[in-house]
Parts: sequence; C-alpha cells; structure tokens
Amino acid sequence: MENIKAQKLLNKIQRDLMRNGIITNTLVEDLKELRKMVVEENIPLLAKTIRLAYEHIEENDAFDIPIPDDEPLEEGEEVEETEDAEVITGQESLEYMLSLMADHANKVNEIELREYVRAMKEAAGEDY
Repeated sequence: MENIKAQKLLNKIQRDLMRNGIITNTLVEDLKELRKMVVEENIPLLAKTIRLAYEHIEENDAFDIPIPDDEPLEEGEEVEETEDAEVITGQESLEYMLSLMADHANKVNEIELREYVRAMKEAAGEDY
C-alpha cells in the first residue's frame, strides 16, 4: 500500500486487535474504511481479502479462518491429517493475515493471502 492513511489505518487495526481482541463493530467499520482506500489504490487482492474478512466477522462474530499451511500442496498430493497439527484461528490468524497485507507485494504473502481468500469463500459457501 502506498497510501499513508491506509498504512496508518492498517497499523491502528493491528494495534486495536492486539490490545482489545476482536471487537466486531469497530473492527468491521475500520476494515470497511481500509477497503475503500485499497480500492482507490487499485489493489484487487487486498480489496477482496478485506471484504471477505469483514463479512466473515459480521456473520460469525469471530474470525475462525485458520492460518494457511506453511507448505503448499503439490497437485495431486493428499493432506495428511495428524493429531498434533495445531490449527490456529481467531485473533492470531486475523493478526497474521493483516501482517501479510502490510507487505502484500511479497510473493509468499500474496500466495498466503490467496489461501485466506479461498478459505473465507469456502466458509461462506461460495465457489472459488
């Protein structure tokens, strides 16, 4: 993000989240405002990620999307379910997603943001 106001708002959202946790009303309003700025900057991936995030939070009063796996699957490879695999959702996952947005041009961050989009669409019942 090039817009200084957008960067400051993202930082504010991150600080509020760390201090107060997920407060639905405030968080959703801030995310909607951030999305407007991102749309003006023409960053479609962030605009979609932010929209899906605030819609998910409004609907569920929580952020239950897990942090994407570290290692993407190769085509045809199956997921191995292990009992000790920790699925991190909620505030920690949301904080991580916001940190990816701060440096969205990084290729790895972009891939993980796309994974968040896929997971949020799946949670909402939308086709990806």
